[in-house]
Amino acid sequence: MRRKNRPVGALMVLTLALTVMAEAQESQNQAWANYDESSDLARLAELDNARMHYRLLRSGMQTPGSLWASLNDEINGLTPARYRVLEPLVVESSIAELQRMVDAGDLSYEELTLFYLSRIRETEGDPAKYLNAVISLNSASVDRARALDLARRTAPDAERDPIYGIPILLKDNISAAGMATTAGAVALQNNFADDAFIVVKLLEKGAVILGKANLSEWAYFFCDNCPSGWSAMGGQTLNPYGRLQFNTGGSSAGSGASIAANYAAAAIGSETSGSILSPASANSLVGLKPTTGSLSRTGVVPISNSLDTTGPMARSVADVIILFNAMIGYDHRDTAMPMMSDDLYLEYRDQSMASLRLGAPERYLDNELFVKALGLLSADEAAIVEIGLPEIDTEGFSTLLGREMVRDLAHYLRDHASPMVMIDSVDELHAFNLQRSELRMPYGQAEVDRMVELDISLAELEALRDSLQSGARAAMEALFAGSDLDLLLSMDNHNAGFAALANFPAITVPLGYADSGRPVNLTLIAPPFQEQLLVDVGGRFERLADARQMPAAYP
Repeated sequence: MRRKNRPVGALMVLTLALTVMAEAQESQNQAWANYDESSDLARLAELDNARMHYRLLRSGMQTPGSLWASLNDEINGLTPARYRVLEPLVVESSIAELQRMVDAGDLSYEELTLFYLSRIRETEGDPAKYLNAVISLNSASVDRARALDLARRTAPDAERDPIYGIPILLKDNISAAGMATTAGAVALQNNFADDAFIVVKLLEKGAVILGKANLSEWAYFFCDNCPSGWSAMGGQTLNPYGRLQFNTGGSSAGSGASIAANYAAAAIGSETSGSILSPASANSLVGLKPTTGSLSRTGVVPISNSLDTTGPMARSVADVIILFNAMIGYDHRDTAMPMMSDDLYLEYRDQSMASLRLGAPERYLDNELFVKALGLLSADEAAIVEIGLPEIDTEGFSTLLGREMVRDLAHYLRDHASPMVMIDSVDELHAFNLQRSELRMPYGQAEVDRMVELDISLAELEALRDSLQSGARAAMEALFAGSDLDLLLSMDNHNAGFAALANFPAITVPLGYADSGRPVNLTLIAPPFQEQLLVDVGGRFERLADARQMPAAYP
């Protein structure tokens, strides 16, 4: 076949682009060859925050460049010049804005996917900027985006979901076919499982699964006094707002850091107690922890069937709503789900707060940013009610989580994990990690140690669960009824355990930044299945505060 002649100018541009890419790769390789993380670890050891005294940064399971190796040729198809054109269009843009650009012909879904992949490669390939925010990338993502572009062109007037063509990241405890679902653990490195229920829903609506986000290993129920965001498979997740200064929150650490750094349009996290609220607030994002039972957990590596939930994380309330709606649906295999799950569609609305009563805990009234938030809400006609938070009995909480994980992980490994996974219980996980402890558990596995020693029957477990949940629920209901509250206000992931045990949903929204530059969020807690109220008030506050700023070091 004869090749068509290219104009000389086009050939020169192409040659220049290839030269620039080759030089950049050579420079990256040289930088990695000279990189020694010991100097960064020494800097961290000087911080006052002992949780930032990391022992390791890089994972022993990944080498520089391995993350995107299967996609290099595809990524190289987006020239540096085109990347720089797209950068101001894509970075910080909402899902609706991205869709408008596609409609206008300024962008395709393929280019959008390639842009995010390029940004991940550019940042994670830089020893001075990497965040360890992503564990794996989907080698089929570009083909998927290309097919969605074609479908859009061949049926331009078809009705499509707002998530159509939009690249998202999954926390790496959520199964997606074609990628390992590791929960950050070496024991699950070959866990090539089928799509989780929520992933099936996302794909049905046209989402592009870009890859898997790093996390605190086993959703932060693994080791004692270990930093949030560490996993043996992904390394130490770092915070783009203060890469060697602030922690990322956990356990959905990679979901938080990735979206703050504009690695994707949005991400999915999961929460047992604080694991969406914590990283969302640490990374100045919006995170929605739904009522357990709102979204399916089938195909998600579990801790606790009683408390676990998946949930959306994004840079705005509107994007959180789009991602939530793309995941809803009744899953008969998930016994926590009520039949109403099909009808939990959320709307983005501008609702008045004039009739709402918001509980403001007295313990936060000396916080300047919290008081500022109260002023904004009060000026918008919400009634602020000062309250004292009740004490709740949480004795046995860790025992509840540990005993449920023993049971629920065994069920997951039996019913959902790949046949290539060589463990089938917590006991086998414990033994597996001991074989190469320096690689598999550099911070130990204290929670697993305790789980293998647990001696509590299923009947005793149910009694403990009922006691903890009924106590928290009664305390929360009494608080709301006694002060006639619509919502409870909080900060960051404070009171996440209280909300989790009571099964009250919560949303966290950027509030501002401490003097150090650390992100601070306002968190709203509501009665079960009141997600619409949460996004109404969360969206209203987001517009009033207009607080979120992108991380300065990751423009």
